[in-house]
Amino acid sequence: MTVEQCNVKNMMMTKNMWRKLVFMVTLTVGLQLGAAAASTHKPWDNGKLKVSDNHRYLVHENGQPFFWLGNTSWLMPERLNRDEVELFLTREREEGYNVEQIQVLCAIPTYNIYGAQANDESFDCDKFDKGEAYGYWDHLDYIVDFAASQGIYIAMDCIWGSQIQKMTPEKAAKYGRFLGERYRSKPNIIWMIGGDIMGDKGMESWDALARAIRKADAQHLMTFHPRGRTTSAWWYNDREWLDFNMFQSGHRCYGQRNGDGDYTIKDNTEEDNWRYVGMSWGNKDEQIAGREVRGSQKPVIDGEPSYEDIPQGLHDFNAPRWQDYDVRRYAYWAVFAGCFGHTYGHNSIMQFMRPGVLGSFGAEKAWWDALNDPGYRQMKYLKYLMMSLPFTQAQADQNVIAGKNGERYDRIIALRGQDFLLVYNYSGKPMQIDLSRISGGKKLVWQMNPADGTLLFLGEYDNKTAEFTLDGAYLRGSDRVLIAIDATKNYFRREQTTLEIKN
Repeated sequence: MTVEQCNVKNMMMTKNMWRKLVFMVTLTVGLQLGAAAASTHKPWDNGKLKVSDNHRYLVHENGQPFFWLGNTSWLMPERLNRDEVELFLTREREEGYNVEQIQVLCAIPTYNIYGAQANDESFDCDKFDKGEAYGYWDHLDYIVDFAASQGIYIAMDCIWGSQIQKMTPEKAAKYGRFLGERYRSKPNIIWMIGGDIMGDKGMESWDALARAIRKADAQHLMTFHPRGRTTSAWWYNDREWLDFNMFQSGHRCYGQRNGDGDYTIKDNTEEDNWRYVGMSWGNKDEQIAGREVRGSQKPVIDGEPSYEDIPQGLHDFNAPRWQDYDVRRYAYWAVFAGCFGHTYGHNSIMQFMRPGVLGSFGAEKAWWDALNDPGYRQMKYLKYLMMSLPFTQAQADQNVIAGKNGERYDRIIALRGQDFLLVYNYSGKPMQIDLSRISGGKKLVWQMNPADGTLLFLGEYDNKTAEFTLDGAYLRGSDRVLIAIDATKNYFRREQTTLEIKN
């Protein structure tokens, strides 16, 4: 998604002024912030992130699973001041988000809220990191460090894809070296190449950028953020610098083409984000003509699905807007199809909309009000569910669904571990589930409401196919998750009525 450049007031402050300000803030609230930071879970205490042995998930060096719950906070470096950064990232931690996808450079030149410049067409960013002013890169450092205090990773999209035509491979290498050397010692960095662009556009520069970063920083994972309705696997799956794939399922509704010529997916599958997992792994059932995936399987994630409160298709502001039940559907469809996590997005949050700013894509709501929208607050329940189970052993298994599966909104998605299975039912239609696909002579079964994380124990079932009709009206935002567990396991208690908070 292209985001308009932010025009900000030129308000430079010297480093001495900032030191005084920070000192006064520390005197008044430092003890509270310090106590909160000290008690906050730091995932990298388990070691750096790496790809799991089965090439489907991310784990830490000590084997601890990592479930990515991201947010598209694209314009945070450009539009938020320090106080707002603290407010936003603190709220993100409270709502369970642990990855922020940001644009480091959204234009040439890029400026932040203080009027500080990050770059020019030379991409010699060192010259904008000198002097006494609180510069662009100082502010980005502050964002990275405060995010670390909250246990949050920063997924740095180095430069938005639309700007790549202004970057030669030589300039890309220079910029990559600057970034890699500056942030290699930070524990909470994930590198993101690309930015809403077809992977064959500027490929030499993307490769040069990625390899320069990797040469300076071999510690942090790296991916590529592609254009809507595409996956990075089509272009970069065989690259030595790519650790995991990312797709952008995008913002179109079924049948919405918007004048696209060479369409990258099958007709009338625009909302089927679960298909991109198979595409990214080269599965024959989802393979698109001319889109061969070379190289071995890598973990995959939907890095940009439909945003809450954005018009369907983006460009017609009178079109219906995606709602909380839509963003839930994208999240559960993706994860139960095999993604190692999920990234949420909100129209107002991604561009940090506020009064006085001309919003893109019909955004009108202030970003701080958007933090109360239902979809934003519901994503954490997916994370809590997955972290309650040994999910890195799991894989998608549509054989769990007995009989013929549905299409579009009736599509049921199943994820199965050795001793548990999860089924997401968006429409609420009755379904038959083969409980013999997991271990155990008896199965304990719950129904989960993904809108509030509540659990309802449905009973103990025999080791056979059973029919389930979950509560809620058909296609009325009453989507549900069926949870079945080997009765000898204790992942949940029979009397448990809510998901427990998991870091």
